[in-house]
Amino acid sequence: MEREQRLRAETAAVWATAICFAVGAGVGILLFLGAPRPLTGPGSVALPAAAVAGVVAAAAFVTSSLRFRRGETAPMPPWQTAVSLVSTGALTVAFACVTAMGVLLTTEVLAVGLQGIALGPLGGGILTGVAAALGGRFAFGAGVGLRTADLSGILFGYLVIGTLFAMVTAADPRWWERNFSQLGVGDGAWAFNGTLVVAGLLIATVGSYIGRDLHRLLGDPALGRIAVVVLLWALTGLALAAVGLLPLHRAFLGHNIAAGATLLLLVAAATVTTALVPGRPRALLITTVGVGALIVAAVLVTLFGVLTITALEAVVVGLGLLWMTTLVRVLAVLAPDESRPSARVTLRRA
Repeated sequence: MEREQRLRAETAAVWATAICFAVGAGVGILLFLGAPRPLTGPGSVALPAAAVAGVVAAAAFVTSSLRFRRGETAPMPPWQTAVSLVSTGALTVAFACVTAMGVLLTTEVLAVGLQGIALGPLGGGILTGVAAALGGRFAFGAGVGLRTADLSGILFGYLVIGTLFAMVTAADPRWWERNFSQLGVGDGAWAFNGTLVVAGLLIATVGSYIGRDLHRLLGDPALGRIAVVVLLWALTGLALAAVGLLPLHRAFLGHNIAAGATLLLLVAAATVTTALVPGRPRALLITTVGVGALIVAAVLVTLFGVLTITALEAVVVGLGLLWMTTLVRVLAVLAPDESRPSARVTLRRA
């Protein structure tokens, strides 16, 4: 039966891909009627195509979630249902942004390799359709059954795509001589700052799914401690979003406070989560100790001038994502796949 269900889900994903392409191409053709447009720049196909593909991907995720996980929250108490719905809403926004940013980065790369190219209604429509089909297929598959490990991969991919796009559109080509925050300054600042805001949303959502997995493992007796874990991840995401909402050139002090708070909250969330995982898995403990030691070493060598601030930031982010990947993979091994409705009507009492 499970095999047949998976095959039906795959068939549905194929049809969803075709529908996403048709919708994206149709809307794209209508949007690009008139004179041919360049790939990037003012009046280009990039932004409209990215917006259409993002909306189609979000719709595909919502459709898939309603079809394959409709009754998942039925036996849950109101508070657990609310957490699930908020997480789904956050993911809908995230899939739209991930798809749109991927389209923008791709068009920037294509513009370099295909200099001088201009697309008419048919060409622009096909490009939009392909982007919508790829984003829609990925989002539709996530709606069938999304795991915490998948979310971690989405976060990593989005940070890479968003940062690369911010790099190729940076107002100051020598931003790297100072720090990553310089990408949030100038005409193209929205790319980097927007990436941080959506990444913060994703981190908070990952924390919600970590709490879900811990609840499946530990049950209602651990709800108080799990709530602390979820809150810490939510605050970490909020602090990271604040870094993007408070650009360096507009709110120097606020930007730096938010950046420092993000780091401290991330360390606190990682520590509390590691302590709560049952059995203290060796892989997670080794990774936690190793990542902590490497971050300390990176800070020390930066103080002695061996690494630049930009390099230090890249190392810290990379190691943080490595630790998170290990955490969610360990939870994927330990936690059951079945949903676990809580027996508590509220979080405060049984």
